[in-house]
Amino acid sequence: MLAIIGGSGLAHLPILDVTHRQVVRTPFGDPSCALTFGRINGQHVVFIARHGYGHSLAPHEINYRANIWALKEHNVKGILAVGTAGGIRSDLGPGALAIPDNLIDYTWGRKHTYFEGLDKPVVHVDFTQPYSAALRARLLAGAASAGVRVADGGVYACTQGPRLESSAEIRRYERDGADLVGMTGMPEAVLARELELPYAMLAVVSNWAAGCADSSAQVDFTAASSRLEQSMQSVERILERAVAVRSA
Repeated sequence: MLAIIGGSGLAHLPILDVTHRQVVRTPFGDPSCALTFGRINGQHVVFIARHGYGHSLAPHEINYRANIWALKEHNVKGILAVGTAGGIRSDLGPGALAIPDNLIDYTWGRKHTYFEGLDKPVVHVDFTQPYSAALRARLLAGAASAGVRVADGGVYACTQGPRLESSAEIRRYERDGADLVGMTGMPEAVLARELELPYAMLAVVSNWAAGCADSSAQVDFTAASSRLEQSMQSVERILERAVAVRSA
């Protein structure tokens, strides 16, 4: 069973044939919302809305540890995460979809590990390749099957939020090698790694990052929201096919 984490614009999953919902408690507090169980193309799937069903949780307020722990406790075998992003690279403008293959973490103050406290051992997980190659392949295969164009690869920069970045910050991230910028990819990815859950992201570009192209003066939130709504139709088509792809 795969898990799907929905971000902004994907607080529920219309393609999911829902069987039941379950409130979950964890040693790390409450997840963002109840887990939703169901089937997509006959495949068992569990869905969670990262920001809560009413999109009430800002990126820095999300209990990432509880979300990932809850999914692990329900025996999911991998996580497909959907997240919105601002485009930095010239071919990743509004409406583009990308499956990143690496990331840079600029967040601070978030609970980013399960291995802390006097009663826990010191554990260093390998994070050389933060995303699962097998799950990235499933997303790419799903996109190809759906006839949806996606960018294969890219570096995702995760910032603290909830404010958007300054144009100077975006220039810095570009110099660092970032292609996309978002606020929710970390610590989600590393927590999944700590629990040995394969994890991959499908990034949805809703706007140019600050200072880029038509966001040179400011980011147009109205236009970004409209583009995001349109892009989610393609996201659902990709996910519908990706969950049916057998692991290599």
